[in-house]
Amino acid sequence: MDISNLFSVKDKIVLVTGGAKGIGRMISEGFVSNGAKVYISSRDAKACAQACKELNALGKGSAEYITADLYKEEDVKRIAEELEKREGKLHILVNNSGSNWGESYSTYPSTAWDRVLTLNLKRVFQLTQSVTPLLEAASQPTDPSRIINIGSVDGLRVPALETFAYSASKAGLHHLSRVLASHLGPKGITSNTIACGPFESKMMKATLEQFKDVIESGVPLGRIGSPQDVAGTCIWLGSKAGGWVNGATIALDGGTIVASKL
Repeated sequence: MDISNLFSVKDKIVLVTGGAKGIGRMISEGFVSNGAKVYISSRDAKACAQACKELNALGKGSAEYITADLYKEEDVKRIAEELEKREGKLHILVNNSGSNWGESYSTYPSTAWDRVLTLNLKRVFQLTQSVTPLLEAASQPTDPSRIINIGSVDGLRVPALETFAYSASKAGLHHLSRVLASHLGPKGITSNTIACGPFESKMMKATLEQFKDVIESGVPLGRIGSPQDVAGTCIWLGSKAGGWVNGATIALDGGTIVASKL
């Protein structure tokens, strides 16, 4: 039960959607630094190329990219086709790409629901569905393939901000992940969710600029999340150490959902 083997992700093939920036980049770097081959997907080809250049300079593992706009349904199929052509299998799928929309209750538009639920929920299902044969091809009896869904504590609690579609989409993602865990477990594929609290990301940039002190004061550990926090959790779930975890929703938030003001 050597720790270097127990938590190893060396030579595993990983797909991280939205892997060029923010939380996705943190996850990608964690896997590459520990010897995995990571494919990042994003609609921003320039950001993907730069991220891969920086990730490949780390050594140990490697990074490639597949440019894809997950708002376009046809790009979901193209990611699966590219992975089939290049690798023929996939050990770990990290569904990280996401969208948010904040607006007052009285004016919150229908377009927000369409945009946020499409990317945060519908495309997660469709991409997972498309790469399931590749996940099955990589699965071993004692080392199943993994689906890691990046959820949010806002899908577990009621947020103060008016992000109605986002909160609903993440709550839906958490339950979809459990449904997939039951359905895909017999195929040798686990499905788990990381419900992230506040991290430095493009999505959180404006909020942190205005409210970082307030946010940190509400975290029992007194800080926002670090790259090591989310990368470490993904490496655990992707390694033999996490091979029997299935259908879990892990709050990675420093304790915000258990904090009490009374």
